[in-house]
Amino acid sequence: MTEKMRAALYDRFGGPEVLYVGEADRPVPGPGEVLVRVAAVSVNGGELAARSGRVRLVTGRKFPQRTGLDFAGTVAALGAGASGVAVGDRVWGVMGRGSGFGSAAEYLAVRPERLGRIPDRIDLHEAAALPVGTTAITALRDKAGLRPGERLLVRGATGGVGYVAVQLGKAMGAHVTGLARAGNLGLVRDLGADEALDYRTAAPAGLGRYDVVLDTVGKDLAAYRRLLTPKGRMVAIAFDLDRVAASLGSVLASGVHGRGRVRFFSGNPKTALFDDLASYVEQGALRPLVDRVFPLDAIGEAHRALEAGGVRGKYVVRVA
Repeated sequence: MTEKMRAALYDRFGGPEVLYVGEADRPVPGPGEVLVRVAAVSVNGGELAARSGRVRLVTGRKFPQRTGLDFAGTVAALGAGASGVAVGDRVWGVMGRGSGFGSAAEYLAVRPERLGRIPDRIDLHEAAALPVGTTAITALRDKAGLRPGERLLVRGATGGVGYVAVQLGKAMGAHVTGLARAGNLGLVRDLGADEALDYRTAAPAGLGRYDVVLDTVGKDLAAYRRLLTPKGRMVAIAFDLDRVAASLGSVLASGVHGRGRVRFFSGNPKTALFDDLASYVEQGALRPLVDRVFPLDAIGEAHRALEAGGVRGKYVVRVA
């Protein structure tokens, strides 16, 4: 008889109220796989879009569907031939590209190359607030090639990727400006930003010029692209889900005309990138920021809170 586990599910597209905790088959690690007992996950914007049905062409219409993108937990068992980790190791990870969502569950079976070891200085709930921070590393270091002394603008500076980007930008020697809600500007400065501006009153035209713009919002990309210096780079990690075609068109057109091509990517981190993330934590250059911890049974409430806006770091969902 197949063992069962608790998991966050939904049987139809809709608002946060469609989420519930039900039973799912507990995975058995296959050859080369690792079974992770999940302690906590965080809530990400992509999960909201999937649950609402706005990306149903990607997620499909087969139900029940699951939610959860990243995770932190401990290694519970190893499949035949699995290596690189040991039972009892504290690990974090992100669901692999093409594997969809589903980390908000008691257990996951994943390949070891999708995992990294969690630094000793943070606990499992704090750790759950950081895995998508690998997106900030890829954006600033690998896509933008941010250099010391350059001017960096971060849109969404207290969001799940933005709060990491502000800290990394300072660690990389940049002059960092963060855009956020008025009530969060003090936090942006505490994270290390040289300037913190209210996105509702700071019009793009008055912001000056930047060598790198990191956009975590997905709206008005053209207006912010015009802020780039002649050799400036813009990295976007979000689309405007209300205007997908126009948002895609803006990214594509940037490679043909205008100042600065927009670089867009979706994260697909593996062990080496998680090791880089851990190194920043161990050096004291990066700290996790947990806004609030919800129990798994309240995952709908966590989704609702993220949709309301104004998150300060990450909403974390306690699974174990």
